[in-house]
Amino acid sequence: MPHINELIDYTVNVFVVYQNKVLLRYHDKYKFWGGASGHVELDETPEVAAVRETVEEVGLKIVLYDQNKPDYSDDERVNKLIAPIYMDIHKISDTHKHIGMVYFASSDSDIVNPQESKDRSDVWKWVTEEEIENMTDIWQDMKFYALKALDCLANKSK
Repeated sequence: MPHINELIDYTVNVFVVYQNKVLLRYHDKYKFWGGASGHVELDETPEVAAVRETVEEVGLKIVLYDQNKPDYSDDERVNKLIAPIYMDIHKISDTHKHIGMVYFASSDSDIVNPQESKDRSDVWKWVTEEEIENMTDIWQDMKFYALKALDCLANKSK
């Protein structure tokens, strides 16, 4: 998806855990390993974008991890959102940045079936903690997020 705003856009990055592995996808445009990710569109919430991007990029049905389940009473005026686990801001070019929202999710399957796209490669792999630790071609922030996702959700997913 093209940038929505000239200066800054909101994005999501989803680290999906199945059993004791986390799914990493190679982002060919920016040359990095990370989770399923993409822009939050104008008509969607970040959590809707996280689910949509995961379906588009790897074809998995997921359940987002909610670390801060609100405990206040129901109010029909308020749509309670799942908060990202981490947030960052990162430079895309000299004139453009992304505010990234990192989510963790679980899946009941490890069968990856991405939607067809001319705009991206479909390179992905399920990796263990040990395999992540031994990767030399992963950015430190992505390594951190992937390891934290495993720490949070490994052995808790089916």
